[in-house]
Amino acid sequence: MSGLVLKLGPGERVLINGAVIENGDRRSRISILTPNANILRLRDAIHPEEVNTPVRRVCYIAQLVLSGDADPSEARLQILRGIEQLSQVLTDHDSRGVLSNATDSILTDHFYQALKILRGLLPREQRLLETARS
Repeated sequence: MSGLVLKLGPGERVLINGAVIENGDRRSRISILTPNANILRLRDAIHPEEVNTPVRRVCYIAQLVLSGDADPSEARLQILRGIEQLSQVLTDHDSRGVLSNATDSILTDHFYQALKILRGLLPREQRLLETARS
């Protein structure tokens, strides 16, 4: 994850390699130079009670790796299975591209990148679920 730049608002919290860091009173910018650092913005974190859809489940597993609460090798298999299941439902060209990019990120142990990519499917999933309900 070399070259990642975090722009933090006042009081914003971020988890970096298991340590919660809170920004001060002003906006700031932090450059992460360590490759493959595990980083999670706490404002973007999915809480366990919010894991109620297929895309959220896959995102949550990636998030558990970043927080240090899941073994990367076990999580990798679960995420890849989840992506495979999603690919059977999300068959449009754009979704396929997103899932392919997420797979590539997982296979190279870039869980932050995979989470970021997969989160892009959340609005699409929400629209599909709303359409199915009506």
